[in-house]
Amino acid sequence: MRPAELNRLTVREAADRYVELVRAKTLTGALSMSTAEVYARDVATLVALAGEGAVLDDLTGEDIDAILLAFARKPDGRRAEPAGGLQSASSQARFRRSISALFKHATLAGWVQINPMAMATVTARERGGLRAERRALTREQAQGLIGAARELGSAPARPEPVREGRRRPRSDQRTESRDALIVLLLSTVGPRVSELVRANVEDFYTNDGVRYWRIFGKGGKTRDVPLPGLVAQALEEYLAGGRPQTADKALLLSWRGRRLARGDVQAVIDRVQRQVDPSQRRSVTPHGLRHTTATHLLADAVDMDAVRRVLGHSDLATLGRYRDELPGELEVAMRTHPLLKPPDQR
Repeated sequence: MRPAELNRLTVREAADRYVELVRAKTLTGALSMSTAEVYARDVATLVALAGEGAVLDDLTGEDIDAILLAFARKPDGRRAEPAGGLQSASSQARFRRSISALFKHATLAGWVQINPMAMATVTARERGGLRAERRALTREQAQGLIGAARELGSAPARPEPVREGRRRPRSDQRTESRDALIVLLLSTVGPRVSELVRANVEDFYTNDGVRYWRIFGKGGKTRDVPLPGLVAQALEEYLAGGRPQTADKALLLSWRGRRLARGDVQAVIDRVQRQVDPSQRRSVTPHGLRHTTATHLLADAVDMDAVRRVLGHSDLATLGRYRDELPGELEVAMRTHPLLKPPDQR
């Protein structure tokens, strides 16, 4: 339906208004700060590619095609290598989603008569396979990482070798129990890394003898997830002796008593990975451990809706992106085929 009155904004004017609206949503918890900044960055790229003086309503489907192709060929500034450093398929899909959201708002606000995204012919390229660091760990790899975390968290503090020119860390600078807890939470509960670093001590409570984590997720939604017994034990050990004594309410603190940042979590995982047997070791990101949680819960026939609630998804269909293929799972499925079981086992 054509708006009653069209507001012919330039691309720059529309982008500024839209980004201001997006950032305002962070105040209500509808969007996280990191998500809002991703939208802002993509919209700024749109302005650069479309031309800030162009009128938003004048953009056609052909213009959008040209913008999408120009973005796909745009060097990725995060990569140092000159060859193969163009935008990845996932970055292209994210950029497309960002500008689609802008034009959807522009249509409702009366900035454009017709949404040009509907006339674009360039389709999102399929992701060319999951990157190794984002794939789920196999059962052996996950168990190796979890085993290393448990051993790290329960081992008594041992003097570390002193590197030349450096002093030995003091006992109040040790972070073994914290690092173990981080890996155990990521591997078994599968939170987003933003949810993990945002967690406070008061978010954990006990009900009928079961320890729960009230996770504050995307869009201001919360979910209460019960912790496996071993993870709950690691939490208690960390709170009892591994967490610095401070008035800060954050769960995960540096030895200086400051809340951990998102970037610190990867360093923790890498540090624990160095304790894993090389035959079971594989590099993985926090998001890869979220994939690991989803994959192994679903592979073990855990109810899909329960897995959805653990991960904090609103739609079951989203689980398809987190269910990675595991080596040997088809062989196991066919060996236990329900139609071939003896009558007494059906």
